This record gives sequence, C-alpha cells and structure tokens, in this order.
Amino acid sequence: MAGNVPSVDFAIIGGSGTLSSDFPKNFAGANVLADNLFFNTPYGKSPAFRLCTVADKNFLTCKMHGWRSGVTRADSSRQVFWTLRAAGVKRILSEGGVGTVNRLLNPRDLLIPDDYLDMSTRKDVQLDGRYLLIMRDALCPELRGKLLAAAKKFFTGRIFERGIYAVTDGRHFESPAEISMLNGHADIVGQSLAPEVYLAREIGACYANLSFVVNYGEGIRVWSHEVMREIFFDDARLIGNILLDAITNTAAERSCQCRELRKETLLTEIYDSKED
Repeated sequence: MAGNVPSVDFAIIGGSGTLSSDFPKNFAGANVLADNLFFNTPYGKSPAFRLCTVADKNFLTCKMHGWRSGVTRADSSRQVFWTLRAAGVKRILSEGGVGTVNRLLNPRDLLIPDDYLDMSTRKDVQLDGRYLLIMRDALCPELRGKLLAAAKKFFTGRIFERGIYAVTDGRHFESPAEISMLNGHADIVGQSLAPEVYLAREIGACYANLSFVVNYGEGIRVWSHEVMREIFFDDARLIGNILLDAITNTAAERSCQCRELRKETLLTEIYDSKED
C-alpha cells in the first residue's frame, strides 16, 4: 500500500464503452470489493475508483478516464496515473468510443490500435519528468494480444488487430477538414489515448486500448446520433466482457519490453536541483 491506495497489479480505465453498464457490477465472475474510493494526489482529489476482482485478480477502475466538470483533462489524467503508480499497477487496459478516419471502417467495428498520432495540446502532461520515454511499442503487444483473443470470444463483428489512433483535444468532434487532414495518417480518432499512453510508460506500466467505432468522421458519411446512443447502451456489456476476459488471461509478470523503454533522464542536474 501507498497511503490508503490498495496494492493491485491491474487497472481498467473506463470510457464511454462501459459507462452505461455500471462496470463491473453484475458481470459474471467479477465483484466490487470497495466503491467510491477517493485519493488525495498532488494534482487534486482523484476521481472515484472501484476496487474489484475477477479470477482472483484485483484491479482498480474508474469511469470516463477520470474526466469531471471543473477539472482539466490534464489534471484528471495526472490524478488517475498518480493513483495507479501508488497502487503499483503493472497492466492497464483502457477503452472508448472513436470516430472513423479510414473510410473502410464502420460503426460497431472493433479496433485494437498499435500506434498513435497525438494532435492534442496535452503533450507535456507528466508526473515528475524523471524519465526519458521511448514510445516504440507504446501500446503493449502482449496486452493487445490478450484483448484480441478476448474480442474473438465475444464479438462476431469485424475486429482489427492494428491501426493508428489520432488524438484530438475535443470535447467537440472534428471538422471535415480535420478528418481530411488525418486521412492517410490514422484510422480512428478519439480524445483519450494521450496523455494516458505517456503516463503509463512513465509509471512503468503496460498499456493497451480497445476502441469501438461509434460514428463516421465528418465528411466521410453522415452519422446518426441515435445509432451512437444505441451502441453506448446496447454494447456496453460486450466491451466489459472483453476487458474482464483479457485480465483473467493475463499474468502480472511480463515478457514484453514495455518497462525497458522507460530510461532514466540524462538531465539529472536539472531534476536534482529541484530537490535542493
């Protein structure tokens, strides 16, 4: 334990995909051990966490990436990942709805991204800056494989095991010109992968994402808000089941290279002087 933060190996950062299901309550094999857990962090009070278990593996989870009214997304991310670092988390799964950039994708396609393109302005979000973060294989190949295997068990639709996730700030959706600019450089577009992918590497944790296409990017095809609403409410249990199965079949011990891609910074004099 670090303070009152429970020690766990796993975490799930919930997004719009599981929001309507009150994840993971009432999911087979999963139990909520403690609810409404708040932690004091250097960046403000954390969002509410749940301490849960599945297959004898405890994990922490929070809703909507920790985003709340009146708290910047940068601070929300810092609060979440400070808590996960204090818990000693080694494996992190995230999920969320995304729009299309690739014209071959449709709503209700599942994609497990293997790379990203950060178009947001939240690039300098960090906890203490003591590490050089090498963003090769930023989305853990081992965890991505577990998500793919789980998705194939529960989903009969189209599953794409690789793709590029473009990150924008939001909260508005992108304009047709922005989607056109991204076309050829990314496959999907969303608002949550960064800075999470940086913070996961900073705390030495593996990170992977499950993206569910919920709308067409502007200028590709006209999309329906009603279809998006149906996806959020009808498919939340599907997303939750995939995440829980992936944790069930993932060991805390790692054979990937994620932790080795975090190096001590060479700018030691700068950071050492901050402690004087």
